[in-house]
Amino acid sequence: MAKPVRAAIGNVWVKCIFCQGDEFREREVKLNSSGMEFMNFGWANESASGLICWNCGYVHLFVNKDLKLYKPKKAER
Repeated sequence: MAKPVRAAIGNVWVKCIFCQGDEFREREVKLNSSGMEFMNFGWANESASGLICWNCGYVHLFVNKDLKLYKPKKAER
């Protein structure tokens, strides 16, 4: 099972826009376009970092390369 992470861009911590949670599960998400899929170039589509809220499941997408992931401290869990 995936372990929770916290995320920040610079000194701004990411919080869920739905429940204000601050722990997420991270995964890569392909940003497919129909044109690229039609020409069988789906592999060349851009990717985003998907942060799935650990509390409510809301999915946040980031293409910002400055997004940093951190392990939550045990006291915060």
